Amino acid sequence: MKPIISPSILSANFAYLANDIEMINGSEAGWVHIDIMDGVFVPNISFGFPVLKYVAKLAEKPLDVHLMIVQPEKFIPEVKALGARIMNVHYEACPHLHRVVQQIREAGMLPAVTINPATPVAMLRDIINDVYMVLVMSVNPGFGGQKFIEHTIDKVRELRELITVTGSEALIEVDGGVNLETGARLVAAGADVLVAGNAIFSAPDPVEAIHALRNL
Repeated sequence: MKPIISPSILSANFAYLANDIEMINGSEAGWVHIDIMDGVFVPNISFGFPVLKYVAKLAEKPLDVHLMIVQPEKFIPEVKALGARIMNVHYEACPHLHRVVQQIREAGMLPAVTINPATPVAMLRDIINDVYMVLVMSVNPGFGGQKFIEHTIDKVRELRELITVTGSEALIEVDGGVNLETGARLVAAGADVLVAGNAIFSAPDPVEAIHALRNL
């Protein structure tokens, strides 16, 4: 199975955002990855729902929305209103994670959960059969362009084993420092979805960069 590529528009050129989204529309990308940051859960602020409504109007690929915020459950209606297919919340931000996952599913979206680099895979055992996907952060969330954390490869292997043992059908997504070299190793370890920002939008030919990642 070829990996799904989910370009992160956090790395797009916001002066020409419509052009970058159109590029994604015409590429082999499977999804559009949207990072929402609040300056509280992570030390940065990305963009809010007025911008995202514009993105959603232009995007022809399913929206893969990643909320790096506290109390993400408060924004389920807004994320749903965007037409998002996947709503991704952090394990570390949800003390009542089962409830949030249920609320996302009841809203008609696919629930996903993210774990930070220091969060063990074992913490997901009690939720792994309830989620559509697990996002493994391979950098500390909050900024683009960070160096890939090597231990992520082992975490992906461990997560793949947990999914197999529990009979879960959850997909494995990885975000942070993904390029052709790290992407190939992640796919070999069991990753299903690769989020890439700089590796796509800084490439001379972003469409070709997506094609290359897709064919790892």
